Amino acid sequence: MSDAAARAERRIALVRDDVDARLALAQEFYTHSAEPLRRYGHAELSFLRWSAARGVLAPESGERPGSAWWRSVNEGLLRDKVEAGLLCAGVRGEASARSVEYWVDCVREPSPAAWYRAHNASIVAGYLRHEELAAPESQVERFMMNVALLRVLFTHAMLVRPRLMLGHLARLGPLLVDPRSGTVKWFLDLGRSFPAVYPITLPTDDTILDEHALARMLDYGVIAPRLPALYAVAAAALEEPRLTTLLDDGVPAYVWTRPERSLWYVGNTGAHLRLIARTTGVRLRWPPSPARVRTVPLHG
Repeated sequence: MSDAAARAERRIALVRDDVDARLALAQEFYTHSAEPLRRYGHAELSFLRWSAARGVLAPESGERPGSAWWRSVNEGLLRDKVEAGLLCAGVRGEASARSVEYWVDCVREPSPAAWYRAHNASIVAGYLRHEELAAPESQVERFMMNVALLRVLFTHAMLVRPRLMLGHLARLGPLLVDPRSGTVKWFLDLGRSFPAVYPITLPTDDTILDEHALARMLDYGVIAPRLPALYAVAAAALEEPRLTTLLDDGVPAYVWTRPERSLWYVGNTGAHLRLIARTTGVRLRWPPSPARVRTVPLHG
């Protein structure tokens, strides 16, 4: 292990069971960076504060144990950033993962595309590495994990492939999801979609139907018809072909069984969702049975 990677591991160990220290370390990466990078942390830090408030980052041995999965995915993101920061500061070593290389590139030449590539590479690596920690989580929590993933992939794709993601509204994509802008939080804010306390005690279908109307329009009217294309775009951008295995015949399938597939159709109610899909360039054809999802692009 290189000096930078070893030092990053030690930094993570110090904050592992201290939620406030995690938040401070995440903030430190941006506040201690050069001016161009400081404005890129809005959405990430907002999501982290929401996660902390839910309780998922709490120590697993506490009175209200946190989530081993959420904690581990967050640690991976923090570790990658800390290691990249150390490498850029001159600490000896080679990047320990492709995601760290992407963060090094982002620190040296910040841009919206560089930030999304680094951030999403760290998140996807965490998803793939910690499937065994996700499996014991409740069904509704696993549903949330899939929604969080497709949302963060979609925001990246709105920047790099806006026409594919938004059709005639493509010109709005890069403006809406620039990580330096507060508007990106609209797409990554799960607080409008799910209860704010961990663990969630409501049944999954009730939780889905309680989702905020705007969030449901985004998930089912805009993102759902594009899932195969979205995951393919993300896999190519992140150089991670395994990402496409997290879909099953067009349905999100991260730690998700086939008998649970029908739950993905619960929120697809209302003719307005088909209108939204058409407005953004696809025709939504929800299947007569929960066996298959088909979408027909209106634009090449």
